[in-house]
This record gives sequence, structure tokens and C-alpha cells, in this order.
Amino acid sequence: MIQNPSLDGSEALKLPDVVPVLPLKETVVFPYIIVPLSVGPDKGAQAVDQALGDDRLVMLVAQKDSAVEDPLPSELNTVGTVGMIMRMLKLPDGRMRILVQGLARARVENLSQTEPYLRGRIERLDGLEPEPLGLEDRALVRNVRDHLERAIHLGKNISPEVMVVAANLDEPGRLADLAAGNLDLRIEDAQKILETVDPLSRLNMVSEFLHREIELLTMQHEISSQARGEIDRSQREYFLRQQLKAIQDELGEEDDFAEEIAGYRQQAKDKGLPEEAIEELEKQIRRLERSHPDSAETTVIRTYLDWLTSLPWESVSADRLDLDHARSVLDEDHYDLDKVKERIVELLAVRSLKADAKGPILCFVGPPGVGKTSLGRSIARALGREFVRISLGGVRDEAEIRGHRRTYVGAMPGRIIQGVHQAGTSNPVFMLDEIDKIGMDYRGDPSSALLEVLDPEQNFSFRDHYLGVPYDLSRVLFITTANLLDPIQPAFLDRMEVIRLSGYTEDDKMEIARRHLIPKQLDENGLSPDHVRFTAPGLRKIIRGYTREAGLRNLEREIGSICRKVAVKVARGKRSRALVQPKRVEAFLGPEKHFNEALLENHRVGVATGLAWTSTGGDLLLIEVVAVPGKGDLLLTGRLGEVMKESAQAAMSYARTFAAADGFDQEFFSTHDIHVHAPAGSIPKDGPSAGITITTAIVSMLTRAPVDRKVALTGEITLRGEILPIGGLKEKALAAHAAGIEFLIIPRLNQRDLGELPARLRKELEFHAVGHMDEVLPLALVGWQSRGNEASDGRSEPE
Repeated sequence: MIQNPSLDGSEALKLPDVVPVLPLKETVVFPYIIVPLSVGPDKGAQAVDQALGDDRLVMLVAQKDSAVEDPLPSELNTVGTVGMIMRMLKLPDGRMRILVQGLARARVENLSQTEPYLRGRIERLDGLEPEPLGLEDRALVRNVRDHLERAIHLGKNISPEVMVVAANLDEPGRLADLAAGNLDLRIEDAQKILETVDPLSRLNMVSEFLHREIELLTMQHEISSQARGEIDRSQREYFLRQQLKAIQDELGEEDDFAEEIAGYRQQAKDKGLPEEAIEELEKQIRRLERSHPDSAETTVIRTYLDWLTSLPWESVSADRLDLDHARSVLDEDHYDLDKVKERIVELLAVRSLKADAKGPILCFVGPPGVGKTSLGRSIARALGREFVRISLGGVRDEAEIRGHRRTYVGAMPGRIIQGVHQAGTSNPVFMLDEIDKIGMDYRGDPSSALLEVLDPEQNFSFRDHYLGVPYDLSRVLFITTANLLDPIQPAFLDRMEVIRLSGYTEDDKMEIARRHLIPKQLDENGLSPDHVRFTAPGLRKIIRGYTREAGLRNLEREIGSICRKVAVKVARGKRSRALVQPKRVEAFLGPEKHFNEALLENHRVGVATGLAWTSTGGDLLLIEVVAVPGKGDLLLTGRLGEVMKESAQAAMSYARTFAAADGFDQEFFSTHDIHVHAPAGSIPKDGPSAGITITTAIVSMLTRAPVDRKVALTGEITLRGEILPIGGLKEKALAAHAAGIEFLIIPRLNQRDLGELPARLRKELEFHAVGHMDEVLPLALVGWQSRGNEASDGRSEPE
């Protein structure tokens, strides 16, 4: 920034009332200062053209937020500087380079025009210079001049012309503007100085900023001097160490450095490093011998050699291949989960027949709290292996998997190699938790990096970026966990054997609570069975009224809450045994938190009960439909996703076809709007399984036949009325059973999934498999009778 000495501060400068307004990003222009500016090819360029066509004057105001490209009037500071455009250069891309000189402070009273450029009415704000200056004021002026001189001596880049002008300035206001224009101030600070009209107040403010700048420059100078001293000392120490090394060689003494290198070579021999790793080890040792002992590079090399020689290259733990023992361990730690237990027993059987069999990649998929992580720990105990777990939720950097390249001091191996190092053996049970929550950004895709880790055809030579040599991961038993499969890349999913862990039934939760949760919470809270006893009815009330989940975490929390309240009584000296019965549960836990939403008071027209499958298990989904006078529009509310919106449109089209076939008045659809709503509007809802639920609710509204309150439906519909299969049948059936549903209508193609349901669930729920909407309506609607057909003879036989 340059001060123009040709302008006399005493001359009266006549300013027009209305001038073009030019917003500035990260720049504040002060009066009497000449600055170059870059103007974009938008409103700014048009404002400059208008100013050049008039009197070359333009109002320069700083934006409050420099990130905004097209600021609103409220996003501009009101106080700025009226400047004169001295030169202008148009660039090929439409932008302009202009040279402007600040003339006077001004305030934008209002913007009289915003298109095609900003134009505003201004008011001049320059204050009067005090005449004459007092002794204190002259001292302040001299102090600012001295600070500017000192800043130059400390390395501040201020042009000699500015110093000449400053030496001849006695007016506090102009000197303050000159100094402020040559300081590296934040936009907020510079704007604050610009808005200070009183000259002496402004100069005081600038003096404070100059004082801070002097302190910063002084500190910077000291740091530079210290750094030069450190370099000189390091060079001197290097020569002394070389002399010391020569003296030790003459005396035949072995230094610690030689012992350290010999230790690396011995560890490599003991660990059984492969040939390529030994070559890299020798290469790095030669570099270490040539490096300065205190250099940063030496630290990097030592850290690398420590990692290379401490990894368990050939160290393996012997598998315990006793099938009965493995099954007993798994049964001891987990109730049910027979499919997983059978798979582990199969693995042991194969290992007993083929010792070098490759480890499978298992993927446990299920809602939170069903025991995925603890199951991995039990598998390690059954096999007699070490257990390692890392969570990949939120990981976005590929280097977290493959490691960092050795280009800086803080580089480290990836989390896979770190986990193997932590285990101390090359064949641990390695659990990768939350793989469905892996992120991706500009630093790479961790999911793609894991493809090599989890591919049995590639992971025998996994190359970590930090190690730079292949490491055999084929002996590792990898287990991954996820709540949902949809977010996982198909290529990633293809490398894993998926085992689903669905939610637990009420009886399962009762048994697990009795075997595991209650003893665990008693132990954690310092209680014994003599202090508290959970009755079966009391435990069942906790499950039904205070937990609504597929897993067990909330149940464990509620049991823990009761145990803590009992612990308080025991600590106060009360020795009587607490009995957790249904009538006392509310005294411990308060009012019930969950109720059976599906069991309405009576059958209702236009209200159907559907089922949803979420990351936390199954859930109920009520669908409400009403017809209101309108123009035939379909209104969808309740935060429905794109798939559910399309299901609703398909259901509406089928309902129109159904109405035409059954002789309903077609004018109804053109004179009424159909409103489809899913309650709990704050929760997003989506998925391809609500088609028959929406269709049933619409047909119920049309025919005025109520939907059976004890019937739940799940399935997708085509325009022809055919029912398509769905996923998550077990989770949905568990949710329906927990809510008190008695009849469940499912797609016919999902009959094959009924065998995976618990026997009690199949006994207490009546399943009806259907292939077309014509089969659904007689089952779901009470007193159903089609106008075009004879009355239905009731429900079909259960499947």
C-alpha cells in the first residue's frame, strides 16, 4: 500500500451523494492510500465501468464474510472509503485489475440500487484534526513514527516512500491511516480502525497494534537467531562425535551404536524375517550408520527398525482343535446363535484335517446389542488364539489401513499391522468392527484398501505402506461386524461370508438375562443373589415395558439400574432381600416406556399396520389414509423416502384400477385428494416393503371397510397387484410379536424364510403367504366383500 503525498488533508474534497459501491474481500482501504485491487466479472466490474464513465469515484466497503460470492446489503460493512480509480486493466477472463486511491471515510446510508451493480447514498465521516496538538498528542505522533522505524529494522517490509511521508506528517488522523494501511491487520481490526472517526482515538488504536507488531517481529527475530545457533552447534557436535568415533576405533572400544545395530540383526534372525524383509533391514541399517545420531532421519530409521524386528513374522499360537471344548466355550458365553457356533466347529474340523487351510472371512450382520463383538472374543477363546479388535466407524483415511509412508517423523504402520503387533502372534482372531460405517474423502477409500486385507488370494503378501515389505495375513481369522449390508461396497462384501444375527425373542431375552446379564450386573455392583432376586414375571415386565430393541443393551441397563438402587439400600444397612416383582418394577424404574402401538382400540378405516426393518431391528409402521376435497392429488407426509414415495404412487395406481374394476365412481379421484401419512414424522422412513400396507389402507378408505387391528402386512406391490418378496422377515416378525400382532401377511416368496424363525414365534403368530393383492384384501379388511365378486369366505389357512 502506498501513501499519496500529493493530496492535502486540508483541502475540501467534494463528494457526490450517490456513487457505485464495490464490495471487497479480505481488504480494507484507508483514505490517502493507493492499493491495487482485483475485481470479478460480475457486479463489481459493472460498478467499475459506471464509475469510470462518471467521475471515477467508487465506494469501497469490506464484506463481513469473505466466503460469500454475491453478498446481500446486510452482509456488507456500512463504513468504507470513497476511492478514485486511477488505472484500470481488463484481463482476458473478464476480471479487472484496478489501482484506486482512498479519498475519504464515508458511511453508506442506504443502497438505492442492487442490480446490475450496487449503488448507494453516502455520508462523509472524516473528523476534524485538532488544532493545535497538545504535548501528549505530539508524543503519541512521535511514538508511532518511532514504532514504524523499529518495525523496518526488525524486517517489516515498508517502502522508503511511506517512511518519508510519515516523517513529514503531523496530523494524527492521516498518520493513523498511513500506519494502519501498512500493517498486516485482520479484517475485523482494520474495519474497527476505519470506523473510528476521531483522529486521536484512531492513532491510539493504531499505536496499540504497532506495539503488538513490534513484539511479534522481535520474537520472530529471536527464533531465527536461535535456529542459526542450533545449526552451528549441531555441526560442531557432529565433528566432535566423528573425532570421538575415531578415538574409540583406535582404542578398540565398542560403542553403544554398534551394539544397537547388532541387536537389530539378532532380532531379525530370531523372528525369522523373510528374505525381502532382511534386505530392507540391511539397507536401513546402512543408512543409520551414515546418519548423524541426533538427526530427525535417524529417529525415523530407528522407529522403522523397531517395528520391523518386533512384528511376529513366524510366531503363531497353536489352535486348540477339540471340537467339544470349542462348542462348550461358545455355549457358555452365548445363548442360541447355533448357526455361528456350527460354523466355528466346522472351521476347527477342517483345521484338524488340513493344517494350512486358509482362514475364512466371517461377517456378522445384525442390530446393535445382539452379541457380535463378544462373539468374536468367545471364538478366540474357543480356538486358543489372541483376540484383537479395532473399530472402523468413521475411518476416512486410507492410511489408517495401509499405513503412512515413511516421509515424516510421525509416520506409523496401518491399524492392521498395529493389531497384529499388539497380538504378538501372526494368527490372531482379528475383529473389524462397524465396517458399514467406513467413510471416504479426498484421502482415499478405506473400503477399497481393505479388499487386499480380506481377500484370501491376496492377503498372504499384504504390503503396508510403512513397512514396504509383504506381510502374510492369510493365517489371521478375520471377523467383521455391521448393522446393515447396504452401505458396504459389493466388491468388499463379496470377500466375506455373511452370517446374520437377528434379534432375540422374549423367551431368549429371559434366558440370557438369567444366565448372563443378572450375574454380570450383580458382580459389577457388588451384590450377591442374597441381596436381590429377579422373578420371571418381573423380568418379563422389564422386557415388555422398558425395552423395545432387537438386542440386549437396554435390558442390561435396566437391570443395572435396579441393582444400583438395591446397592444403595444395602450400603445404608438394609439387609432384607429385594424381590423384583411386576408390581415393584415401576418403583425401581418409573413408568413404563413402551406400549403396544399396533393394538388399536378397534378396527379403523384407512389405518393399516406395516412392518419396517431398521439397523436396530424390526419396528412397526402405521399408515394412515384419508380423502379430502381437492383436485385428485396424492399427498405424502411423514418424512417418507424416495422408495416409499414410489411405493405410494404404485399403490395409488393399483387402487384406481381396483376401483374401476369394482364399479366405484371414478369422479371420486378427480374431486378428492388422497393423503397418505406415516406417524412419527420426525423419523425418516424408507424401504421397499410398505407397498401392500399403503394399498390396503387406500382400499379401506375407498370401501369404508376397516382394517383388522391385529393384522400386520409387509411386502412390495407392482402395478399389476403382484406381491414382491422382502428382507428382514425374522426381525419384522419379532417386532410384530412383541407388539401383540396375531396375524402376519407376508409375500409368498418369503415362505422359505419361515424355517429360520424360532418355533415359538411360528406357533404364536399366524402367517399368511400371498402372491396378489386380491388375496390380501379378504385377509386384512374386516367384513370384506368385493363389488365385482362374491363375498370372501374368510381367512385362508395359515402357512
